[in-house]
Amino acid sequence: MKKRLIISLIFITLFSTYKPQKLNSLKKFNIEEILIENNYILKKEEIKKKLSSIYQTNLLFLDYSNIEEILKKNSFIKSFEIKKIYPNKIKITIIEKKPIAILHYKKKTFYISRNINFIEYIDLKNYNNLPNVFGGKDNFKSLYNELKKINFQFNLIKNFYFYEAKRWDLETYENQIIKLPVKNYTKSLENFMNFKKKYNFDNYKVFDYRINGQLILK
Repeated sequence: MKKRLIISLIFITLFSTYKPQKLNSLKKFNIEEILIENNYILKKEEIKKKLSSIYQTNLLFLDYSNIEEILKKNSFIKSFEIKKIYPNKIKITIIEKKPIAILHYKKKTFYISRNINFIEYIDLKNYNNLPNVFGGKDNFKSLYNELKKINFQFNLIKNFYFYEAKRWDLETYENQIIKLPVKNYTKSLENFMNFKKKYNFDNYKVFDYRINGQLILK
């Protein structure tokens, strides 16, 4: 309590005797430039535009929460670091989420990140060839984790289809369909990988695992 009182008295004394030239000297700490680093997807100018209200804010009294609130609204931003550069700059280092697939769900489109976060969709040429996920917004995470667990080649898949019966079909870039059962589909995926390694199944377009313990080829 005493410490707060002392600090308050110092500020009162300071500002009660402040001269115009001292006020002018404070202006040199007003933010004139925002530096954006480590962005690959988001455009620097667009981020700066969102932060336009920060310009002319005094660096000495900068409230980080204002910047955080603005940046957190962008679903592409995973995390960030803010650094003051005296006398009149701030540097923001951006960590972006990396899209792995495009989700089509209830007439809306999102990117899906590696951590299965849903990102606002914008047309990005570098990500036009990502696999598509149709439906299964709340179910894709468990499927993706199973694929990682067995080291399934994710880049083989062109489309993921989720059905009302709570099961998945996977379509490969070779136009082969893997029909998975509702439960225990990890064994089916492992079986498919083993067959791909050992045998030539290029003539077959459908690998149907829906019946327990059976594989039907078409």
